[in-house]
Amino acid sequence: MRNASARLRLVAPMIATGILLAGCGPSTDYNPDVCPVQTVRPPPPDGDRTETDPAKLPPCSIVTNPANGREEVVVANIRQTALLIGDSQSEPAVGWPREALTAMGYDVFFAGAGGTGFVAGNDRTGNYPEALQRGDWRLPYGSPPLVVIQGGGNDAAVGASDQQIADNADRLIAALKQRYPGTTLAMIGTLALGADQGGGRRTEVDALLGRVAAHNAIPFVSVGDWMSKYRLGQFAADGVHLSTEGHQELGAVLGEKFRQLGLHAQPPGLGNGQ
Repeated sequence: MRNASARLRLVAPMIATGILLAGCGPSTDYNPDVCPVQTVRPPPPDGDRTETDPAKLPPCSIVTNPANGREEVVVANIRQTALLIGDSQSEPAVGWPREALTAMGYDVFFAGAGGTGFVAGNDRTGNYPEALQRGDWRLPYGSPPLVVIQGGGNDAAVGASDQQIADNADRLIAALKQRYPGTTLAMIGTLALGADQGGGRRTEVDALLGRVAAHNAIPFVSVGDWMSKYRLGQFAADGVHLSTEGHQELGAVLGEKFRQLGLHAQPPGLGNGQ
């Protein structure tokens, strides 16, 4: 059900002078739909940096945003790009959150990593707010029309408390609102079985994230019973992850939920962004 990959094209914003080029050219495994931010070429020494107009750079080039001092990535088509922050549910190219966003007309820029969450980190990447602050992964330059945050499963697994999860989710949301003030934010909860069918802590975290989203006035899709509700056990690769077919099935469901929330991509030329 995935749309064909968009042609590589540069529609980077015209940006004020003074932006610093921190690395040129695409990474070795560049996909025209998404920059694999974990493998983008690292910046050269400070002495090698030069002032450059990002509008003239190829997609996946790294620039330093003077407004916040963070390295960000030039995206081919920022006006039609959804930024997806997530864990191993979102990381695969066939992941169900990606399936939903692609079906709605978005290119998808992924930032995140398996094993991470609002509190949980792995041996290479911090949790979501830490990873953003430290630069473990980079955001796209410009203003994407939609940012989607998915996660919570790894926080449930490591025993993070409600307070820890809520506090870090609030931190991440505040940072994203500050960085992308004109962008729509949305959240996806924690994929799980139903509460009365073994959902346990994962279902609890899903409900908690729903409260966090409501507090921040962000659209939220609860998925805390979807493994049971949509009989996804037949597509389960393990207890918490899906097969490719399962990702496609769930992506179609999520896409419809997004459409009901009015989160579909705007026709080219009508979306926000720069």
